[in-house]
Amino acid sequence: MQANVPVLLACVFLMGLHSTLFGPVKFAYLPQHLNERELTGGNGMVEMGTFVAILLGNVAGGLLIAIPHTGAIYISWACVGVALLGRLLAQGVPPTPSTDPGLQINWNPFTETVRNLKLANENLAVFRSLLGISWMWFFGAVFLSQFPSFAKEVLHGDEHVASLLLVVFSIGIGIGSLMCEMLSKRHVEIGLVPLGAIGMSIFAIDLYFASRGLPASAPLTVSQFIAQPAHWRVMADLMLLSLFAGIYSVPMYALIQLRSQPSHRARIIAANNILNALFMIVSSVGVGVLLSLNVTIPQVFLITGVLNAIVAFYIFMLMPEYLLRFIAFIATRLVYRFKVRADDNIPTKGAAILVCNHVSFVDAVLLMAASPRPIAFMMDHRIFQVPVLGWLFKLAKAIPIAPQREDPKVYEQAFARARKVLDDGDLVCIFPEGAITKDGELGEFKGGMMKLLETHPVPVVPMALQNLWGSFFSRAEGNAMSKPFRRGLFSPVGLVAGEPVAAADVTPQGLRTRVAELLAT
Repeated sequence: MQANVPVLLACVFLMGLHSTLFGPVKFAYLPQHLNERELTGGNGMVEMGTFVAILLGNVAGGLLIAIPHTGAIYISWACVGVALLGRLLAQGVPPTPSTDPGLQINWNPFTETVRNLKLANENLAVFRSLLGISWMWFFGAVFLSQFPSFAKEVLHGDEHVASLLLVVFSIGIGIGSLMCEMLSKRHVEIGLVPLGAIGMSIFAIDLYFASRGLPASAPLTVSQFIAQPAHWRVMADLMLLSLFAGIYSVPMYALIQLRSQPSHRARIIAANNILNALFMIVSSVGVGVLLSLNVTIPQVFLITGVLNAIVAFYIFMLMPEYLLRFIAFIATRLVYRFKVRADDNIPTKGAAILVCNHVSFVDAVLLMAASPRPIAFMMDHRIFQVPVLGWLFKLAKAIPIAPQREDPKVYEQAFARARKVLDDGDLVCIFPEGAITKDGELGEFKGGMMKLLETHPVPVVPMALQNLWGSFFSRAEGNAMSKPFRRGLFSPVGLVAGEPVAAADVTPQGLRTRVAELLAT
């Protein structure tokens, strides 16, 4: 056996090298064949397939190695068979041209790693998503590395109980990954990331309480373990924390693919793998230090859950787009039943101006939920004085604007900021009525958008919010937000987006007519 150790280590090294090459290519390949609406579902299926394959491999490996005398031989042949099957199935993958045929390969792994990290850091949303995914691997590594000891020392189970924990964890990841497609409504919905982080922390912390004080016993078999009701809570916590980990990670993978430059995408994903490995190493070292200080495994899980909440809060303050999308996600799923029509008309790339009727204090939140991209809203400066909503719009970097006769300085600053947004190729939204309606009717459209179009002749997308008049956040019956549950929860509201209008064809009256037509549909 000693003579085979170098060969064994070499094979393990080559398998790791294979994964290093395969991962970036796999994730960079998806956005070349899937559009923005399919990207979340595609990533969910990849994530689900990955963990199901890990699960099946562990189960098959455990069964094969248990065969007396010949188990290792069967495992070797199984590995070769799986590799050949993978190669055969790869023949069906559609060919994809290179996104950067002139790329010069740098064979120095250290300088190339630094270069890849710099490429990722050029887009802060992408780089911080890399950090978020790496944190998920840190979190997952804590639990996966402790399953054998947790099963034996805390749950008093045999080695098959440890395998059961892995099965439960893998199934949770798979379900959570697939749920992203349903919850996101066929968009890259990064509002799911805070939801996933909250669930990860809640169930990691509850796992600590669920595993405290379990009575000592002889090693339990799987059937004996399952027969005890207290263990069902442990398995539920593992299932749910991994389910939320799947919900947490899939949108970030999709965001990285969507917003990174095609020519840099594979290298940025390679940088992600490097960060993942570093975070997992730190995770192993950190757990080792805690255990050496006589911290119990359930306490390690508790610390990880609390730390996850702290890290998540820091990331969401650093990258408020996640938090804003989460608030929009909650508003459109719990407060309202929000239906969007013709959202294909909202540009996924390039600068554009969105114009919409102004019915309530949460119009911007609903538009935020409908758009696959961040929007810079030009809003009446007085709305920033509204408690909670004012903080929310400041966090969203909305642009306060005042009438020119009231405050010329604020007026000019608002247009300067809006021009900068358009220069960057992003979206600006204007409510041309200038104020929230007081009677539910569509008001006169002012000409502020024409001032922007003079210097930035970009497409203008007319949109109409429907059925918001009479809701808690509208000014029906006087002041807004004065009568809670005026229409109850889950009241139906809608948004319809019209076809973009070329800058040369835009007039305030023409846009008002178009929005009125959309309201009537």
